[in-house]
Amino acid sequence: MNLGTLIIYGKTLNILGVSAFYHDSAAALLINGEIVAAAQEERFSRKKHDSDFPSLAIHECLKIGNINLNQIDAVIYYDKPWLKFERILETYYALAPRGAASFRAGLPVWLKEKAMLPRLIRKHIPKNIPLKFSHHHLSHAASSFYPSPFESAAIMTLDGVGEWSTATIAHGLGKSLKIIRELHFPHSIGLLYSAFTQYCGFKVNSGEYKLMGLAPYGRHGHERIHYYVSQIKTHLCHIFEDGSIWLDQTYFSYTTGLEMVNRHQWERLFGFPIRESEAGLTQEYCDLALAIQIVTEEIVIKMARTARILTGEKNLCLAGGVALNCVANAALLRAKVFDNVWIQPAAGDAGGALGAALAFYFSQTKSERFIKEQDSMRGAYLGPSFDDQTIKKILIENEISFHHFDAESDLTKNVAERISQGEIIGWFQGRMEFGPRALGARSILADPRSPEMQKKLNLKIKFREGFRPFAPSVLSEDLKDYFDGAFHSPYMLLVDTLKPTLCHPWPSDYQEWPLDKRLYYLRSHVPAITHLDYTARVQSVHKETNPLYHSLISEFKKITGLSMVVNTSFNVRGEPIVGSPFDALKCFFQTDMDALCIGSFVISKNDQNCKTSDFFKSQQSAYGLD
Repeated sequence: MNLGTLIIYGKTLNILGVSAFYHDSAAALLINGEIVAAAQEERFSRKKHDSDFPSLAIHECLKIGNINLNQIDAVIYYDKPWLKFERILETYYALAPRGAASFRAGLPVWLKEKAMLPRLIRKHIPKNIPLKFSHHHLSHAASSFYPSPFESAAIMTLDGVGEWSTATIAHGLGKSLKIIRELHFPHSIGLLYSAFTQYCGFKVNSGEYKLMGLAPYGRHGHERIHYYVSQIKTHLCHIFEDGSIWLDQTYFSYTTGLEMVNRHQWERLFGFPIRESEAGLTQEYCDLALAIQIVTEEIVIKMARTARILTGEKNLCLAGGVALNCVANAALLRAKVFDNVWIQPAAGDAGGALGAALAFYFSQTKSERFIKEQDSMRGAYLGPSFDDQTIKKILIENEISFHHFDAESDLTKNVAERISQGEIIGWFQGRMEFGPRALGARSILADPRSPEMQKKLNLKIKFREGFRPFAPSVLSEDLKDYFDGAFHSPYMLLVDTLKPTLCHPWPSDYQEWPLDKRLYYLRSHVPAITHLDYTARVQSVHKETNPLYHSLISEFKKITGLSMVVNTSFNVRGEPIVGSPFDALKCFFQTDMDALCIGSFVISKNDQNCKTSDFFKSQQSAYGLD
C-alpha cells in the first residue's frame, strides 16, 4: 500500500480525505487516526450528488475539529486520476471507431478537468500541504476495514468502476490491508445494475435504490421472473463460480456512448421498450427489477465464498456503491458465508474520502488500530450540529412560534404522543449523518401502524413515486419481537422479514392484481414499513450511539406498545437531506408535515402566522428529479 512517503512522528497528525469531481463529493478529517468529522458537499451546497470540490464540507470538518486548513499535514484524494484517464483512452482505442463522436466531445473536458485534477485540487489546497492520491478501491476497502470492529477480516468492494477495478477482494489484518484479487472494467456488477436502472426509467448513479425498492413488486416464483433471469445470465452476464463476471459488450453502450444500454438489443431480449423517465410503471419493469436483484445476490454470495476461501477469515467488510444494496446484504447474511459482516454506512464515493485518509494514516504511521466493540464511526453522526442558542436565534428572527422543553424526557414524550396521534414530524437533532441514510438526526418520523401513511408520506411530504418504501427505526433490544433475522443494522443497510404473526396473508389471486391495488393492500400490522414481500429495511437504534432517538422510540413504545417509528430522510424528492436549521424550516413549511422538533424546540404548523408560512414557501428551490 504505497501512497507516497510522509512519515511524521511525535506530533498531532491531521489528515484530510477528499472525494470530488465524479459524484457525491465529500471530505473527512482524521486527527491522530480518530474519525473526527465527515460530510458530503451536497448538504451545504444544496445540489444533490454534488460533484464539485467539497470546499464547504472541508470548512465544516475543520470547524468540527477546531483546526484550520494550515494545520492539515496531508490531503489525500480518493482516486488515481491519471489511471482513470488511461482507462478511458485505452477503452476508446480498443473499440475504435465506435464512440468516435463521444470521444471527440468528451476529450476537451477530460483534458481540462479530469486529467488535470491535481491542478484543480491545488486551487483549494495550499502548496505547502502534501497532496497524495489513493487507489479508488483501496479507499473503499480502507473505509470499511479500518472503522470496523474486527481485528482481521476479508474485504469486498463492489461498484461501477474506479480506475480499472470494478470489484476487489482484500485482506485486512491489524493495520495492514492488501488487495488480493480484482475484477476489471468493463465487467462490473455495479454497471450491470445501473444498466437495469436506466432500462427501468431511473437515473443512473442516483436511482439504483429505486430499482432495489421496485424489486419487491416483482412476482416471486412467477415464470416471467425465471425467464428474465435466464435471459440475463445467458446473454448479458456470464457468472463464474468465483463471483467474477463477464458482460457481453454488444448489449451495453457505457464504454463509448452516453447511455448504459444498447436499446435495440435489450428491447429484443426482454420484449418491451425501455421505460421513459416518469412514465407509468407496469408489471414487466417490476419483474425485471426482481430478476436483476436475484442475479446480483448470486454474484455477491459467490464472490463472498471466494473471499472466505482466499483469506480464511470469518469476518467480512463491505464497501462500494453495491454495498448499499441492503437486500443483497441480507441475502449474504442469510447464506452464512461469514460469521459477521460489517458495512461502511457511506459505502459509495463519499465514503472514499474517509477511506483515502485512513489508508494513508495507517500506511504512514506506526500507530496501531484502536478497535471498538461496535465500530469507530460514531453511529455515522459525523457532520455539524447546532446548539439551542443558535436555533432559538433563527426561530426568533423568522418570527416562528415555538414551545421550548427544558427536559429531554418532556420533549420525547411530547413528540411520541404526536406521532401516536398520526402527526408527521420533522426531527432535527445532534450531528448530521454521513452517508445516504437518515439515521435519526435529520429524519421525518411517523406512525408505522397507519394504513394511509406510506401514501401520505410519498405524495404529500416527499412528493415522489407512490411505490417507494419506508424504513422502520426499531429499538435494538426489541428487534427479535418483530423480525425473523433480528439483524444488528444501525446504518439501515439490511432488510429483514417481518414475523408471520405481524403479517396478513395474501389473497389467492394477489399476484394478478394491478400494481396500485397490491401497493395499498393491508399487508401487516405495520403497513407503512412493510414491503410487498413482507420485508423492511431496518435501522436498529442503540442507546449508546443515539440516546435521544432511543428515548423517543421508547416513549412511543410506552404509548402504543410498538418499539418502532417510520423513519425517512428529511428532504423532498430531488433535494439533499437538510443540513441546517434553515434548510429544515424550508422543508417543513413547504410540505404537509405537522410539527418540527429541532433541538429542544417543537414547532407546530398550526401555530404559525401566514406571513411566516408564506416566506418559507417563497424560498422553494428548483430541485431536479432524482
